[in-house]
Amino acid sequence: MNSRTKYLVKAGIIASIYAALTLLLPFLSYGGLQVRFSEALTVLPWFTPAAIPGLFAGCLLANFFGSPLGMLDVVVGSLSTLVAAWMASKIKNKKLVPLPSIVINALAIPYVLFKVLSIPYLPSVFWVGLGQTLAVYGLGYPLLNFIDKSEKLKELIKK
Repeated sequence: MNSRTKYLVKAGIIASIYAALTLLLPFLSYGGLQVRFSEALTVLPWFTPAAIPGLFAGCLLANFFGSPLGMLDVVVGSLSTLVAAWMASKIKNKKLVPLPSIVINALAIPYVLFKVLSIPYLPSVFWVGLGQTLAVYGLGYPLLNFIDKSEKLKELIKK
């Protein structure tokens, strides 16, 4: 299998897992306090650039098919994930890899919640940031460490 095909397959697998996790747990994935288990995957760009389009496509699909917040969530949420994934791929310090997802989503998603549900922006920044922190440092960071300690997993993801 050539490298382009491997890249697309990895991106597709990541997109599928992200979308499935989000859609299977809609009560945790959308709303004022959201703890998307799928956001744990936002640490994967540290290992492979294929995670960047994979996370973007997974979020796009999940928001398109599952979000009660409409097209604004599809656009803003998906672009937030894309930017956060790209930024995470540039970070060298492993402990800081989760931060882009937390900060960008904590600033962008409350805008969507305000526009669609009239939830006040500033309190929403706190609640979305808290949910992101729980998902990304609570689940994603242990995932990052688990993968980083396994030479076989690292090799599989990087290939």
